[in-house]
Amino acid sequence: MIQIEEKGNSMNRLAPSILSADFSRLGEQVSLIEKAGAHIIHVDVMDGHFVPNISFGATVMKSLYGKTTLPFDVHLMIENPDQYMEEFVTDNTEFITVHTEACPHLHRSIQHIKSLGVKAGVSLNPATPVSVLETIIEDLDLVLIMSVNPGFGGQKFIPFSLDKIKTLKNMKDKRNPKLEIEIDGGINLDNIKTVTDAGVEIVVAGSSVFGAPDIKKRVKEL
Repeated sequence: MIQIEEKGNSMNRLAPSILSADFSRLGEQVSLIEKAGAHIIHVDVMDGHFVPNISFGATVMKSLYGKTTLPFDVHLMIENPDQYMEEFVTDNTEFITVHTEACPHLHRSIQHIKSLGVKAGVSLNPATPVSVLETIIEDLDLVLIMSVNPGFGGQKFIPFSLDKIKTLKNMKDKRNPKLEIEIDGGINLDNIKTVTDAGVEIVVAGSSVFGAPDIKKRVKEL
């Protein structure tokens, strides 16, 4: 798997979500965000069951393999994610993230991800409290706070997400300092500093990047 230099909290990373990209120009747009300075490619996988939308599968992600040096951050918004994890493992894959709401045996799922040689993440829907991570926080490499209800791009940031970030940051500092905090949903130029000040280290941005008149400029602005 891709080797990422450990930088701790010294560097925030921008992870544009290709869910909002123009799929007729996907390779071109990924190359564009890489040249502009993006750090990660966020890959939103939706099955139409766990969330009310269908996006794409491993084939689309793998079409980018060899065309970018950016790591893949795979967000599985699907039922039964353990059945599909291996399909998303490439030399570029840094994270595979599953939803606690979709994993009745979350510890087993996290160990499965780690057995594949990639970092393991857990995502929380807006109504799911951070407290559900109490018993597993030390096993995680990443926690993804959803600041919109997952399924569609272009939604507005849910304000109480900030309280969840701060709660998670406190838990991280006490229990797992190497954990990375990620946020996804409604992030733009107006609120990106607010969430990073609260403790977010990886920022997912979809429509605010790929919906901008000048994608390269927007990446640099963010």
